[in-house]
Amino acid sequence: MKKIIIIILISVFFVFNSIFGDEIPDRIVSLAPNVTEILFALDLGNRVIGVTNYCDYPEEARKIPKIGGMSNPSLEAVVSLKPDIVVMTTDGNQKKFEERLRSLKIKTYVFKSRRLSELPQGIRDMGSALGAREKASSFSSEMEKTISKFGRTLPSAKKTKILFIIWPEPLIVAGYGTAIDDVITLLGGENIASKTKVTYPKFSIEEIIRQAPDLIFIGKGHTNIKEASKGLLKKIGAVPAVKTGAVFFVSDNLYRLGPRVVKGIEEMAECLKQKY
Repeated sequence: MKKIIIIILISVFFVFNSIFGDEIPDRIVSLAPNVTEILFALDLGNRVIGVTNYCDYPEEARKIPKIGGMSNPSLEAVVSLKPDIVVMTTDGNQKKFEERLRSLKIKTYVFKSRRLSELPQGIRDMGSALGAREKASSFSSEMEKTISKFGRTLPSAKKTKILFIIWPEPLIVAGYGTAIDDVITLLGGENIASKTKVTYPKFSIEEIIRQAPDLIFIGKGHTNIKEASKGLLKKIGAVPAVKTGAVFFVSDNLYRLGPRVVKGIEEMAECLKQKY
């Protein structure tokens, strides 16, 4: 056992050293909203000197200089900030941009987690790489414990069909490969949009009526989402979820694969308990 622990510690040391040598990065640029949220959760927010236009949580992130979007950040803006490292994600940032940064001798770290099951380890890896290993380890362990408390919340007698609407018009829903899809499965439901094999597919009124979801979740938008959803709900008034009042308006906690997903799981589970 001691030998195994020693081998693990040596491995972590060499991974860390291969990225930074003996220096812990002090000036960090984040190229994704979920990455920014993770950095703040690991108490690294005071080192973040640049974020994307979409990094709006926590509130402190809004005050940090912006470097553009996720898919089209400004190379000039990033370089001007003189970062020690740029933290990216495989889910939204382009590989070419990382290559351009590396060609300029700017260090990068790529957050690779895409699914709920990969998130805790992804946070551990990021924390180890950025000099916050202990905080990342404790944070991830607590996250795993909380998630493990949730299992099937829905009745097991039949498969409950669920639809999570991101936006009512144009109609965008949460599909395969999203944290939302993972949580629906975790709680014992069936995401009717998962068969599309697209993360956030456009859906049709006809498809909702055909698949007849038992429950519908509608996520928070940048406007009055209840008002914006009235027209859609009227058009699909005959589906079971609408007829039985199983339409729930929820937060955007599950939109990003980051620290807030735990709150998102708790919120969805509570809605299901109200129904069943």
